[in-house]
Amino acid sequence: MINKKAEIVRVYLPPDTNTLLSVADHCLRSRNYVNVIVAGKQPALNYLSMDQAIAHCTRGLGIWPWASTTDGEPDVVLACAGDIPTLETLAAADLLRTHLPELKVRVINVVDIMRLEPDTEHPHGLSDLDFDSLFTADKPVIFAYHGYPWLIHRLTYRRNNHRNLHVRGYKEEGTTTTPFDMVMLNDLDRFHLVMDVIDRVPSIGTRAATLRQEMSDARLAARAYTREHGEDDPAISGWTWPGRD
Repeated sequence: MINKKAEIVRVYLPPDTNTLLSVADHCLRSRNYVNVIVAGKQPALNYLSMDQAIAHCTRGLGIWPWASTTDGEPDVVLACAGDIPTLETLAAADLLRTHLPELKVRVINVVDIMRLEPDTEHPHGLSDLDFDSLFTADKPVIFAYHGYPWLIHRLTYRRNNHRNLHVRGYKEEGTTTTPFDMVMLNDLDRFHLVMDVIDRVPSIGTRAATLRQEMSDARLAARAYTREHGEDDPAISGWTWPGRD
C-alpha cells in the first residue's frame, strides 16, 4: 500500500484498544483515502486512557514519558510500531530501568507510520527538525516494527540519524508455536532488544557484559520452557507495566 500515491494512502498501527478505537473512528469518518489499520485480535494490554489515546493518535507518534527514564537528551531511543512490538519494547524498557537505571532511555511509539517520511514526500510526514527532536540526530535508535525492517529504512533513509537506526521486525521466521516464541524466532523479543541496546550504546561498554549474558540465557530459558510446557512462561506472558494494564 505504501507504494501508492502519498495523497491517498494512510497506514496506522495502534498499540492498544483505545488507540484502535481512535484510529477506527478517524478512518470511518474519512473520505477519499485508502486507510490501512494493522491490529491483532488477541487480548492485549492497555497503555493509554481514551483521552491520551486520542491525543497520541492525533500526533501520529510521540514520546511516552511514563515509559522513558529521561526528560532530556537520551542515551538511546527505543521506538516501536505495532501491538506486539510495543509490548516487547516496553518490557525491554522495564528491564533496562531495573538493570541499568543510569541509562537515559526515550520510548517513542508510532501509530501513523507515514509520519516517518519527510514532509516533502507525504502529507503526514515530519520535517527534519521535528524528526531530529524526537529521534535525535546522533543517538542509537532501536526500532521494533510489526512488519519487514526494510520498510522503516525506506521511509527514513534521508534522515540525519539513519546511520544509527537499527530495526527489528519480521524475518520470515515462524511456525506453529507460542506468541513469545514467535517473536524470539524473529529476534524481536524483549531480551534481544536489551542486547541490541547494550551492543549499540557506546557509553555502556563492557560493564554490561554480565547483563547481556543474562539476557541471552533468558532467551534460552524461555525457549526451553515453551518446548517443555507447550506454552509461554507465565512470567513473560503475564508481564504488565506497573500501573498500566
